Amino acid sequence: MAGKSKDRWRVSACGVTSDRQNIPALLDKSAYASETNSLPVLLISGLSGREDDISLVRHALELFQAAGSTLADQIGLSAVPSCNPNGVRDLSTGYPPTDNFFYDAEEPEKRYLWRWICFQGPGLVLELRSGESVHWQNNDAGRSLESALAGSGDPLENGSLLAALGTGSPDGLGPIPGLRLTCPPEALENELGGFWNVLLNQPGLRVASPARRALEVRSARSYLEVARILASVYGYQLEPVNYTQGVGISGRLRLARLSEEGESPVPGIVRLVEPYVSGAVEMFGERAGGANLAGLIWGQELEEATGDRRYANLIVDVANRYRPGVVGGAPPPCDPDFRTEDMFMAGAMLGRAFDITGERPYLDLLVNFLIDSRIQQENGLFWHCRPAPFYWGRGNGFAAMGLTETLTYLPGDFPGRESVLVMYRNLLDALVRIQNPSGMLPQVLDVPGSYQEFTATCMLGYALARGLRRGWLDPSYQTPLNLAWRGVSQRIDSMGNVVDGCASTGVQESLDEYLDRPAIFGFDDRSGGMALWFAVEMQLHQVQI
Repeated sequence: MAGKSKDRWRVSACGVTSDRQNIPALLDKSAYASETNSLPVLLISGLSGREDDISLVRHALELFQAAGSTLADQIGLSAVPSCNPNGVRDLSTGYPPTDNFFYDAEEPEKRYLWRWICFQGPGLVLELRSGESVHWQNNDAGRSLESALAGSGDPLENGSLLAALGTGSPDGLGPIPGLRLTCPPEALENELGGFWNVLLNQPGLRVASPARRALEVRSARSYLEVARILASVYGYQLEPVNYTQGVGISGRLRLARLSEEGESPVPGIVRLVEPYVSGAVEMFGERAGGANLAGLIWGQELEEATGDRRYANLIVDVANRYRPGVVGGAPPPCDPDFRTEDMFMAGAMLGRAFDITGERPYLDLLVNFLIDSRIQQENGLFWHCRPAPFYWGRGNGFAAMGLTETLTYLPGDFPGRESVLVMYRNLLDALVRIQNPSGMLPQVLDVPGSYQEFTATCMLGYALARGLRRGWLDPSYQTPLNLAWRGVSQRIDSMGNVVDGCASTGVQESLDEYLDRPAIFGFDDRSGGMALWFAVEMQLHQVQI
């Protein structure tokens, strides 16, 4: 069906079942559009797993398709025909889910459906169920449709998906109107025909849902506004010394260089780091890994803000801990298995050390490490490391960031620069092909429907924005960059909370372990710092344009 309407629908996935099936979705071309003249309607069915419900929604899609462009131009219909494709248990109740995102052992489907629907923000959700008689019901947010459709007035059962979507502020956004039509197959055409007519002839009903309006308000904020929100929350701690804190501190300094609005963060940052810089508190031991060393990523920026050379020297001291390994091996303290995390940590610190000192051996070490890693595959994506052949989203984000940081500091004639540039472009091309219509990257890149992960998308966006600003990429990359910003900005609230940043992740032994990594909804240093870098880079790119 979707193949016959490629100009209308895109085949996608909105989740993964407990037995690792994708939950298929048909997305209208304007499902995530910021401006559209059509009402986004999401058609769902099959929560019970019953085949007769799924048959009903298939017939509904056929009827909608047969109605032609007159209807499709005004109703942007997307669909999840089978919300419960494995049908092991009834998923009709138990909403909203409040924990175990997205790794619940028995019912991950509920978590995926809930988050996906909330952050799509349709104007209306229509659930179809097969039954012996016609029966319309509405949730609290859909009361305005009750009289127009001669609804029964019977309340939806507590804990149903529609009831939960229609009350309060689901996922911190706003309610979404919902209707349920229960009917026999022979009555479907007449009931849906009447429903479409009601929507077409009463323009007051075709308004954005509160959830969609909340998403649009978030995405309408300027880059600086979002950056200031993030800078008010992240970059205020350095215990432990780790990149997850260091990037936030760096982001605050970058923002201060862009905008003098508000109080300067420099004195507070100086007080925060002084115990470590003075030696009163040990930063890390001799066996510190790259994540700890990159916790000082702010050193050069703080030296520029204060004139105190001690801060830049921190970076040089860290870079001097990196030393050549065996021939073809990773330079310690990098993981000998060539983890993508080290592409970012080493790229950030060795590149800055060269910028501070002008000493080329730092770049020799870095470029050789990147070229020798051999974990980028023919499809452009990176394994997490040599023994872990999994396309983890943030792992590829680390690769994108590492290549971006390296290119930032490599002179144009440096040996191996062209090889690094090819790696960078091949990776970004692969990530752009995978990017969801929402702008987000999935948690596992080759598993459609795995959760839409925040940090990987920030890292993709940062790499795209820096590449466009520095001329490494042509203007065609502006569209995926805009998509990434839209997806990320909609997942940052006014308090700096973020949505679905993958929890701390070491090398895992199976695909399931990557799929089951917890997703953080709320405060997260790692996510907030990366988002702050992304927002500042977007502002710099905009100023240059």
